[in-house]
Amino acid sequence: MARKLTRREKYSLYALSGAICLFVLVQFIIFPSFDKRKGLKRVLQAKTDMLEEMTALKSEYNTIKKRTELSKLRFEKREKGFTLFSFLDKLTGKSGIKNHVIYMKPSTSVQKNSPFKISQVEMKLQGLTLKQLTSYLHMVETSKNMVNIKRLSISKTGKQEGFIDAVLQVETAEKQL
Repeated sequence: MARKLTRREKYSLYALSGAICLFVLVQFIIFPSFDKRKGLKRVLQAKTDMLEEMTALKSEYNTIKKRTELSKLRFEKREKGFTLFSFLDKLTGKSGIKNHVIYMKPSTSVQKNSPFKISQVEMKLQGLTLKQLTSYLHMVETSKNMVNIKRLSISKTGKQEGFIDAVLQVETAEKQL
């Protein structure tokens, strides 16, 4: 037997039905869309970070590539038959410190899986001024032959005031024959 609902019961039933619909709407439609939006924002941020990192890596790659091309060009412009020992010997004459050279010891180390070898010359210079040494070092470092000073040791000479002794190790890459 169906019983007729009172107005108050009908309003309560409508309110309860509305609350259930609102709960279902919020729980199964609104919250998932917010969660999806948060997920999309996280994914977007991660992709943006990846893009920034890729851009930075591309820039670094381009810089390394330019340096490599410049080094290759400088290497090709080196005079035929270049040797580090003769180059340093010429520079000592040019800078006027040839008579201060005590010894020059050349050495070579072969690089595995590479067409290059590392040539080194250890030099001892005695009784020269700081100005003479800096002039010589500047000539070595600024040459277009890709020569660099690996190690430098400077000490005061015991003989005269204002004079120094220096031991330096200079190196460069050369093609293997």
